[in-house]
Amino acid sequence: MPTRRSPAPGRAPRTPASPPAGPIEVDASRREPLGMPAARFLRDYWQQHPLLIRRAFPDFVSPIAADDLGGLACEEMALSRLVVHDRARDHWTTRSGPFTEQDFATLPTADWTLLVQDVDKWDADVAALLDAFDFLPAWRIDDVMVSYAVDGGSVGAHVDQYDVFLLQGIGRRRWRISTDPQAPQAVRDDVELKLLRCFEATHEWLLEPGDMLYLPPGVPHHGIAEGECLTLSVGMRAPSRAELIVDHAEFVAERLAETDRYGDAGMAPAQRAGEIDGAVIDRLAGLLGVPDRRGPDGLAAWFVGFITRYRSAQWVAPRPRPLTAGALESRLARGASLVRNPWSRCAWTAEGRGALLGIGGASHRCSRALAERLCAAPEIAAAEVLALAAEERELVRALVNAGHYGLAGGRRSTR
Repeated sequence: MPTRRSPAPGRAPRTPASPPAGPIEVDASRREPLGMPAARFLRDYWQQHPLLIRRAFPDFVSPIAADDLGGLACEEMALSRLVVHDRARDHWTTRSGPFTEQDFATLPTADWTLLVQDVDKWDADVAALLDAFDFLPAWRIDDVMVSYAVDGGSVGAHVDQYDVFLLQGIGRRRWRISTDPQAPQAVRDDVELKLLRCFEATHEWLLEPGDMLYLPPGVPHHGIAEGECLTLSVGMRAPSRAELIVDHAEFVAERLAETDRYGDAGMAPAQRAGEIDGAVIDRLAGLLGVPDRRGPDGLAAWFVGFITRYRSAQWVAPRPRPLTAGALESRLARGASLVRNPWSRCAWTAEGRGALLGIGGASHRCSRALAERLCAAPEIAAAEVLALAAEERELVRALVNAGHYGLAGGRRSTR
């Protein structure tokens, strides 16, 4: 659910695969609590297709009561959140705990949800539920998050990027999901939660205590309480590729010697000011032991940003009042020259027929001629800037407003 700890940006969201060969709803039994052998579930459903399992926990009694969950949400160390939906305005608000009894007393009579993460770490009876998931590697299980909702309570239609088992504990919750591989996953920009702008369900169920819904990553879903209800959410650990790369890089870096540095003995003389050429990228690829990929996510695109902020003693401050295009043109027309901030390092690398200009850690696409000119001289005459194409003058304005360049000299305005 969206209130779990969010992973760092990684690969694009996954979408559901084609419909499963087997049913999407099954009845559990004492012998087969998944409604099938665990091996079949893992082969045919895990990370592929949703599955509703009726009576997965027969005669289920929730190991935690609503009042106990509310008390836990008042603890300083507990991770808790309140989500309130104003249906009339379709407005969502979220608040993080710890909470007080007064906080709960002032809530409306409908349309709110309390969520508490890691309840298995606080409550042994909740933790015991995890024994039922021993068919999964223990390291894959993240936590048991428990949500209590009054009538109409929900956290909105959303998509998660990890596997989750939604076990109904108390009361009833209506779940709607979409198995459409082409279902839109754009999110609203007017709420803190990552709620879907558009959601159309392909399946709908009302879950009773003991029923459990399994959702693989990428399945749009929406749960709404019908009366008071409590749901236990067993979520999986699914680190993003970005998290893995960053942590692995730190692991490797801690074991490298301070003397193990970039070197370029025997290099050829520089040909163009500020250029990071192919020979540099080849040396980096060898040093880092990674492929020399080109393009916007390649080694050169990363290095041009890295090296222009590396060992920077000061951060460049943007202009307090950004210049408009007209104001910049006016200053240039009066002869003001473009002067680079001495703290702004710049470099560039070829990208196709153009260039990727790095300055102060940020990168910008432009012509090779402009990239080389900006790197070659700390000051550029007004006439030279005015002769640039409109899109390159706009880049110059962005660099001025970011604080990397200033305007100096020129005739004063007579107005």
